[in-house]
Amino acid sequence: MEIRSESTLMRSDYKPPLSLAIPKARLQVWFFRVCSCILVWTCLIQLFWHSQIFTGLTNQISRFSLPVESVPLPPPPRRNYTSNGILLVSCNGGLNQMRAAICDMVTVARLLNLTLVVPELDKKSFWADPSDFEDIFDIKHFIDSLRDEVRIIRRLPKRYSKKYGYKLLEMPPVSWSNDKYYLQQVLPRFSKRKVIHFVRSDTRLANNGLSLDLQRLRCRVNFQGLRFTPRIEALGSKLVRILQQRGSFVALHLRYEMDMLAFSGCTHGCTEEEAEQLKKMRYAYPWWREKEIVSEERRVQGLCPLTPEEAVLVLKALGFQKDTQIYIAAGEIYGGAKRLALLKESFPRIVKKEMLLDPTELQQFQNHSSQMAALDFIVSVASNTFIPTYYGNMAKVVEGHRRYLGFKKTILLDRKRLVELLDLHNNKTLSWDQFAVAVKEAHQGRRMGEPTHRKVISDRPKEEDYFYANPQECITNH
Repeated sequence: MEIRSESTLMRSDYKPPLSLAIPKARLQVWFFRVCSCILVWTCLIQLFWHSQIFTGLTNQISRFSLPVESVPLPPPPRRNYTSNGILLVSCNGGLNQMRAAICDMVTVARLLNLTLVVPELDKKSFWADPSDFEDIFDIKHFIDSLRDEVRIIRRLPKRYSKKYGYKLLEMPPVSWSNDKYYLQQVLPRFSKRKVIHFVRSDTRLANNGLSLDLQRLRCRVNFQGLRFTPRIEALGSKLVRILQQRGSFVALHLRYEMDMLAFSGCTHGCTEEEAEQLKKMRYAYPWWREKEIVSEERRVQGLCPLTPEEAVLVLKALGFQKDTQIYIAAGEIYGGAKRLALLKESFPRIVKKEMLLDPTELQQFQNHSSQMAALDFIVSVASNTFIPTYYGNMAKVVEGHRRYLGFKKTILLDRKRLVELLDLHNNKTLSWDQFAVAVKEAHQGRRMGEPTHRKVISDRPKEEDYFYANPQECITNH
């Protein structure tokens, strides 16, 4: 064994043997390789994890028809602001009219820096549905998912209740109002009253002219904040799964229901007794203001839902074959089975939720029209093609969801043109071939759910395109 003195080790010309000295350059190479491996594996793991989340999210969207997150995310941080007051809202109308109103009221509360009480749902209208908000929507998700924008509370504090003698300021906001109206006409009232009760909520916010942030908040509430209860989501997804296992399907929103016919005054195809029954019903409900209606005038103007018999001819003219699977997204059809006879004969694969589910599964939804409508909503959004026979609130909101999910095919029927063509065909003026060609031509362009911009008519907002039917500010493809 070689022994070196201290003096030898201290000499400047001394060189240690290779076995005891690792070049600095080699250490650097090894260090670089180790770090590179760690970085690459970290990136691969992250990429795989995120791809799984993305795939799961995509599958959930296609399966449930709504943007549901596959992995629960923690709620966003609360927005810290000084509330200017409490907004109490009573919604009116059916499920989808109330849905749009809730989105609007959250947006108004954000604009005015208010605290919003979870909106009350309509229990007094024709449908007489006793459902509360939490019976239809996931209330916890609604509150938590929007807390970075608006403070939402489940109920009005007792000290502001009428039972305790507090006098609420009740008012219906002006329809189709812009942000200036709420800032200049409504907000100052909160300086005198801590709580204001909006007794009506339908179409109380303008379609256009609002800031991009406000429009996107409306979308966020609609597409993310308003999630149906797990019970409704589960049964809705089961319906979709059953239909998809049988192949592609059309959701036909056949709005030939008693309330629609009574409200619109449309009695084409009805017997005299049925027409009289519908008229009495219209007079029985005071909020249906228009009483004397000439049905045929309405029909010629394109303001009536198609009858089931008319729907058969239109579907055939559009090219749908006898083996097409059709889901009837509707409640009870006025006139019962006899009015559906031709439809079933022409398209034997017609189904309704009552035919696909066990009666015990639907029993919990009986006498709850809004919960039943929620099931039809889920199926309609998921369908390969959606066709409404009347352009009402459900048709518009479903159309907007289908646009948001990638411009899924939605055939918006030109009822005014169709009535003209149907009458010409029925009186033998148009042959079947001529009728079919004319029907197809009438629905080219803007009537298949393609990307379009909303039509704006600033002085007649009721006649312009509805925000929730085409929320273009929230769709990147525009």
